[in-house]
Amino acid sequence: MIKKLLFVLMAVISVSAAFAQKIQSPDEFLGYKLGDQFTPHYRIVDYFKYIAQVSKNVKLQQFGTTNEGRPLLAMFIASDENIGRLEEIRHNNLRLAGMESGTSVANAPVITWLSYNVHGNEPASSEAAMITLFDLVDPANSETKAWLKNVVVVIDPCLNPDGRDRYVHFYNSVRGEVPDANPTSREHVEPWPGGRINHYYFDLNRDWAWQAQKETQARVGLFNQWLPEVHVDYHEQGYNSPYYFAPAAEPYHKDITQWQRDFQVTIGKNNAKYFDQNGWMYFTKQEFDLLYPSYGDTYPLYNGSIGMTYEQGGISAGLAVLTRSGDTLTFAQRIAHHHATGLSTVEIASANAKRLLDEFKKFYDNSRANPPGEYKTYVIKNDNNNNVNSLAKMLGRNGIKYGFGLGNKTIIGYDYFTGKNEQYKVGANDLVINAYQPKSVLLHVLLEPKTFIADSNTYDITAWALPYAYGLKAYGVKESLKPAGPTENVISQQSSVNTHAYAYVANWQSVNDVRFLAALLKKQFKVRYSEKPFEAAGKKFAAGSLLITRASNNRADFDQVVTQTAAELNEGLVPLATGFVDKGSDLGSDAIRYIRQPRVMLLAGEGVNAEAMGEVWHLFEQQLGYPITLVKYQDLGRTRLADFDVAIFPDGRYEDFPSEKLQNWIREGGKLIALENAVALLADQKGFALKKKAEKKEDKDKADAKEKETIKIYANRDRDAIRSMIPGAIFKLNLDNTHPLGFGLPDYYYSLKLNDDIYDLLDNEDGWNVGTIKKNSYVSGFAGVQSKQKINNGLLLGVQSLGRGSVIYMVDDPLFRSFWENGKLLFSNAVFMVGQ
Repeated sequence: MIKKLLFVLMAVISVSAAFAQKIQSPDEFLGYKLGDQFTPHYRIVDYFKYIAQVSKNVKLQQFGTTNEGRPLLAMFIASDENIGRLEEIRHNNLRLAGMESGTSVANAPVITWLSYNVHGNEPASSEAAMITLFDLVDPANSETKAWLKNVVVVIDPCLNPDGRDRYVHFYNSVRGEVPDANPTSREHVEPWPGGRINHYYFDLNRDWAWQAQKETQARVGLFNQWLPEVHVDYHEQGYNSPYYFAPAAEPYHKDITQWQRDFQVTIGKNNAKYFDQNGWMYFTKQEFDLLYPSYGDTYPLYNGSIGMTYEQGGISAGLAVLTRSGDTLTFAQRIAHHHATGLSTVEIASANAKRLLDEFKKFYDNSRANPPGEYKTYVIKNDNNNNVNSLAKMLGRNGIKYGFGLGNKTIIGYDYFTGKNEQYKVGANDLVINAYQPKSVLLHVLLEPKTFIADSNTYDITAWALPYAYGLKAYGVKESLKPAGPTENVISQQSSVNTHAYAYVANWQSVNDVRFLAALLKKQFKVRYSEKPFEAAGKKFAAGSLLITRASNNRADFDQVVTQTAAELNEGLVPLATGFVDKGSDLGSDAIRYIRQPRVMLLAGEGVNAEAMGEVWHLFEQQLGYPITLVKYQDLGRTRLADFDVAIFPDGRYEDFPSEKLQNWIREGGKLIALENAVALLADQKGFALKKKAEKKEDKDKADAKEKETIKIYANRDRDAIRSMIPGAIFKLNLDNTHPLGFGLPDYYYSLKLNDDIYDLLDNEDGWNVGTIKKNSYVSGFAGVQSKQKINNGLLLGVQSLGRGSVIYMVDDPLFRSFWENGKLLFSNAVFMVGQ
């Protein structure tokens, strides 16, 4: 009897153990087959939390939240032997990179990171993330168990939860009982702004280095704590395209190593093996290049990883769509393709684990001992504390080490702004970056004055050097120099405090100064600015300097609130005991102008470039903390324009623009800020002084004659097309910084041009030519020969008076992806200074 009971008990324990090992697949957990419908983000989170509860081989980490409060997750999957020592493995990897001191372990696992769904309307990959996770933790899957002996896999199931849910909610709200595969049906046409972008309409796949968005800051922060050896960024492209995987297209940045190039081929061949077995179409070595540093493939590459993009055809495909070839592409097929490359990548990483670790270590050993490029030290002149601080913080977020000062040393280095070798005495607060450090490759890519482009047919911008973006004078020095001051710190602004000042003066030269102005305006302070330079209290103040006078702000807590606000924002203040200045105009003169608190309207909706609009929205809400009202362009006709002082029209295609109602509002005192294509729509319109720059007739005749004589080769059609393209290049403008639009800036401005738009100079009676361009103004990046010839002797920044109001023309985007830091002050001048 006892033996029988023991037998039964053992059987029950055996069955219970077997049951305990059973892990639900996504289909079982969700209650439907993957591909039958789109899974909302919260259910993806639920599945990952479920796996974290039932599997002993995982660790789930929430590393941040989105703007709309959705969680950002990373799942770490490892073998029985490795799951309990993840921190040890992480620190060992950082020791391999030289980011931490100590001896590294030889037999550590390789880290493979899979990032899904960075674009919200490319949703198949998040679904694939669930089935990939299941295969890696399924106790019955002996194949993946073997792989995990050599690999720690990190899965980020959704990089853009807000965008994904925007798309999924749209699709689920319009789909019928049966998916309609007709491409013209409404389920294949997303409404504005679409699901691709995040809450503030930023493309998160172009934000890795800049980290303007909170999702990217959190994710790249986690990425840099691990520095994986392999990273895959999952995407979808137009549904008529077959699957794309590495190796990538040219151009490759020259700092990408031969090993990184070769292993992309190794991974690609392994992916191809499975696609060949299934008869799936695919392509490699086309379209997706490796140059721009802020992608989910290039950023990891510049940090020692094998970084790759995988692209499944599927944008706007819904659950099923009829392709150009007459086939029906289903959501289930898209998921299956991403699932296959995920497992294939883990497999090949496992098989090459030792070589991956060896080459990863070699990459960082070489980075520290032999940094790329001719410059071994970069010196950033501190003419602008706040911009230097912003640059230092951005470098720090990317793991780049820096310091301040060189002990009063004089250097000879390449001057970014003159293009010549110059002598310069380094100040104590100048930013100094020595290239002999682990992140030297990323440092070189971000700071190289001229991007080397072996092939000009690129997928994105071709110039981004940070000294130009931040408007900071910089020097490239060929010798290795160590900073004298503390590293990884920022400079604090010192404010003098006067318990009973007549007025306080603040600089106007960075977005931080704009933030200070916005804070005071929100606290109902009246603020003025000086239209001309002046000297007081033994100091020189430039035009645009802010003045907070006790007059008009006669309140008991005047000094306390002003100084406290400045301290909170690290804003330097100079107190004045009198309004009688040493040189220039006294504080009661007509050169001291009152800043009216502007009521700002930003146009949104169909026809508006959502990303361009998002840059303005994010600037106001997240960087300046200043109120802004978003108005759909379609609602402008019934909007009470008298409620606003400023109307911002981002890049877009506006019908019936400018309307008579809008023109009347300007004439009555309104201020219109037009950017990019909104400027083009105003050109040559009645009442507006802006004229498109016409090509000289003799030049056009010569070009037309040459075009007719040239016999074009069909195979060269892409190469011929780029003669008139600018995918993103830097040009130097001459800037009239005596005009309020140029306040706080030097007499030049570096603009990132994305097209060859340029306009005739305004007549003196019509307005002010604030930003003009002359011949030979090109600085860096690719610009087609025809476009280079066109961009000379014209207007890129102008201000026109119209009745009692004004129109500000900004031909290029001053807020590009929110990393063009110097443009933020230019744009703020348009909002707060012009027309006051």
